[in-house]
Amino acid sequence: MCGILAILGSTLPEDVLRQRAIECSKRIRHRGPDWTGVCLQKIQNASGKQLINILCHERLSIVDLNSGEQPLLNEDETLALAVNGEIYNHVALRSSLLKNHKFKTGSDCEPILYMYEEEGAACVSKLDGMFSFVLSDSKTGEYLVARDHVGITSLYYGYGKDGSMWFSSELKSIKDDCPTFHEFPPGHYYESKTKQFTAWYSPKWYSEEYIPSTELDYKLLRDTLEKAVVKRLMTDVPYGVLLSGGLDSSLVAALASRHVNKRVEDDETSQAWWPRLHSFTIGLKDSPDIKAAQEVADFLGTVHHSWTFTVQQGIDALVDVIYHLETYDVTTIRASTPMYLMSRRIKATGVKMVLSGEGADEVFGGYLYFHKAPNKEELHKETVRKIKSLHYYDCLRAHKSTMAWGVEGRVPFLDRAFLEVAMNLNPAEKLIKKEENRYEKYILRKAFDDKENPLLPHHLLWRQKEQFSDGVGYSWIDSLKKYAEESVSDDQFAVASHRFPVNTPMTKEAFLYRSIFEKLYPQTNAVPLVPWGPSVACSSPIAAEWDKAWKGKADPSGRAVIDVHQDGKTAC
Repeated sequence: MCGILAILGSTLPEDVLRQRAIECSKRIRHRGPDWTGVCLQKIQNASGKQLINILCHERLSIVDLNSGEQPLLNEDETLALAVNGEIYNHVALRSSLLKNHKFKTGSDCEPILYMYEEEGAACVSKLDGMFSFVLSDSKTGEYLVARDHVGITSLYYGYGKDGSMWFSSELKSIKDDCPTFHEFPPGHYYESKTKQFTAWYSPKWYSEEYIPSTELDYKLLRDTLEKAVVKRLMTDVPYGVLLSGGLDSSLVAALASRHVNKRVEDDETSQAWWPRLHSFTIGLKDSPDIKAAQEVADFLGTVHHSWTFTVQQGIDALVDVIYHLETYDVTTIRASTPMYLMSRRIKATGVKMVLSGEGADEVFGGYLYFHKAPNKEELHKETVRKIKSLHYYDCLRAHKSTMAWGVEGRVPFLDRAFLEVAMNLNPAEKLIKKEENRYEKYILRKAFDDKENPLLPHHLLWRQKEQFSDGVGYSWIDSLKKYAEESVSDDQFAVASHRFPVNTPMTKEAFLYRSIFEKLYPQTNAVPLVPWGPSVACSSPIAAEWDKAWKGKADPSGRAVIDVHQDGKTAC
């Protein structure tokens, strides 16, 4: 992954625009410290007036280290392309385009140029990967912008004072130059010729009104996840796995470990360039994650790196975390802080890409509040809501926490093919039934419960769900609450609704994060970019009403579900 910035249809003088674009792009250079690329196109509009399109690219080199610099150009250099992401099916796409086009690089993104020449915007739906891209045509002055299916990569857009349109991987690059700005919707593309956003990703299960009924096939579920992991081993640099010791990250690590010796780029016929799998864990001293992750790592034989951080180190990093995450959401900041610290450690090892387990809880109803789902219909609707909002929360956390240090995160559970299988299952299979010993993510655990050739130790395969902010050490959240209590006075909190009339903080911890966010992103437009509403154990506002006992509670920790979590306690 990388960082992209595009300013399209600008009337500024060329030298002024180029200097400003480079200055704004530099704000996201942490995403791509390996190289900076700039492409400027001069365009005549219908009235004969000259406009300028400029694309900037901050590169994190993962695939094709020698010739994959961006922006990429087509054969006659009229199309310019800047991409943040990875296209996993680029080899197949490339082979279908070879007869009509001559490729210049080995970049996984170059096929987008020639697919666009042949198919226009329809090419977006054929891309298998995670991506945000801007493609500009100097002949017509038109451009196409697209974002992946669920928003694994981040993308924002705004409108410049000169009538130009700006796009950037992060808000910080456009907030000072665009009076209005927004998040680019996941699963959409934008065409300048129509000035419309079009949904290119809209599977049948995306509708909350559609309740799927496909019969469960454990082998299909298992095989599809394994394929999702394998395709994400496409890399020319050292890589690893994030390992909390929980089910999701452990399954990803275990599946990756079975394919680590061969290169997936040639269907595992040649030796891997980096044949030892590295795994990474962080937590407070004596945290649940550190112990469980070490046991998984020992079982899999990974080169394991386990780090601890102190509460004070986490608190010291809060301003930086909010700056990079561009959010004031409480759960996201709690979980992102240790991940942000861990990513810095990972960067120091020389690893540039990691696999992670985000998405499984949303797909399978794995959060502890799903114990209260009243029926299969409500469970399915909630999983759909959670997947649609991932770009605000877990995807944002996993993406920006790692990219803050130039480390790319890949998420197999959000693979499009895997989502088609898992989200079309009869949701009755995902219901939690304690009387039948069916706990959260039962079918996922069962799919990999192989006693003859175990992927994981049995007791870890069936370990109860921990939210990342809980698993790194229970005192982490308690310490954040205490710090907020000491930092925000009663008088300050009493007038929270006057200081923050939109998305008013409900706790002192939320007030603290909002205050920091306001200093970093004072623009009024920035506030609505963060969703707000009641939540219990990461639930949506609708699911927060499943249990009357949750009413009025404002603790998003998994321990807030007192009668479900093994260490549950009253939320405060």
